Amino acid sequence: MQSTTMYDMVVIGGGSGGVASARRAASHGAKVALIESHQLGGTCVIRGCVPKKLMLYAAQFGQTLSGGMQPGWKVEQAQFSMADWQTAKTTEIQRLEGIYFNLLKNSGVELFRGQGTIVSPTQVNVDGQTLNTQRILIATGAAPNRKAFPGLDLAATSNELLDLTHLPKQVAVIGAGYIALEFACILKGLGSNVKVFYRDALPLRGFDASIRHKLVAALTLQGIELHPHSKFESLQQSGDGFALNTANGTHQFDFVLNATGRSPNTQGLGLENIGISLGAKGELVVNEYSQTTVPNVFAVGDVTDRMNLTPVAIAEGRALAENEFNGKDLKVNHQSVATATFTSPPIGSVGLTEEQAAARGPTRVYEAEFTPMKTAFSGGKQKTYMKILVDDASDRILGMHMLGEDSPEMIQLLGVLYTMGAKKSDLDKTIAVHPTAAEEWVLMSQPNRTVLNPA
Repeated sequence: MQSTTMYDMVVIGGGSGGVASARRAASHGAKVALIESHQLGGTCVIRGCVPKKLMLYAAQFGQTLSGGMQPGWKVEQAQFSMADWQTAKTTEIQRLEGIYFNLLKNSGVELFRGQGTIVSPTQVNVDGQTLNTQRILIATGAAPNRKAFPGLDLAATSNELLDLTHLPKQVAVIGAGYIALEFACILKGLGSNVKVFYRDALPLRGFDASIRHKLVAALTLQGIELHPHSKFESLQQSGDGFALNTANGTHQFDFVLNATGRSPNTQGLGLENIGISLGAKGELVVNEYSQTTVPNVFAVGDVTDRMNLTPVAIAEGRALAENEFNGKDLKVNHQSVATATFTSPPIGSVGLTEEQAAARGPTRVYEAEFTPMKTAFSGGKQKTYMKILVDDASDRILGMHMLGEDSPEMIQLLGVLYTMGAKKSDLDKTIAVHPTAAEEWVLMSQPNRTVLNPA
């Protein structure tokens, strides 16, 4: 079936980046079609950030009941039902998908349900219907890797974990990225026994080294068993559970989570029909304007493997729409993005790591570590850690990192300071809000050390 309608842009993928770009383009008068083969909302809303955060809330409540109750309170016979949580989560995700559907409808974006395949630089096929277009935007996201070692495809991914109706007792988490560690903490908080296996010496490769070391201590303190330097051999079905075989022996579990990373979703898009080649990791290579090697074909979000975060995909999608349909010249700055990792305790980070900062020149390092008032009063031992990296010559803040409660909330506003080019002296001139954990950011007056990596 051939369509005679000409669209200004056809978007393949109904996740955060695709929906944001489609809506922004439509707001400037563009005729836009969006194709989605599954649920609207993409990884973040349907099977990622949002349901993960909902599960985190449940885990945090469990952690409070098990060891964080404030003096004076008694709660007896509390228990967690994974099935009840699953029912509530499903209802909430359906509600959110409905919101996405209405946002598209009210914006005038035409929605097509099905698999989008690129036929030519100006044509996209969706279930036998050909859409003619002046521009194509690929926003298909990424999917879990399943081939790191034999049998890994037997393990669950975050997709299946978020659909559980019962809580597993013995859990193996394979991987050491933020997804692996977030779910390790969540499952532990809900009551599972959790062991984390990874190849490196420390988890969270790419994060500031101090944060990585402090997190190891925090994970160990809450009873999560870490297995660094793991050499994986295979994963096998074993009765009703699994046997994870490593060079150090065989481990039995009733649930195994594969969190070894994600790869861009580029299969079945018809890229070969327009001569687009992929990067080393299977990603779509784009320029600073999200343009591929085919001038009228663009890509945003995880499928480009630039900075795989939902707000970044949204920013990329909106910038593209502004440039194409509103005469702007916008570029997304991927260097000043603040990030949050929802471990227990959580991590907030913006800017350079200590190693990166020291490679640029002499860097002053300010650190604070303490037991928060609420934690100390309830008898807990988890500490909060804060770090500021400052260029010694200009006094400009180069990076800010935190491990501790409320760090995701703090880092959002600290990201504003970083983006504005704030200096350490700006923090020094700021009056503290007491009693808060956040006041430590403006009370670190003397550097702990000055570092410089030799060239």
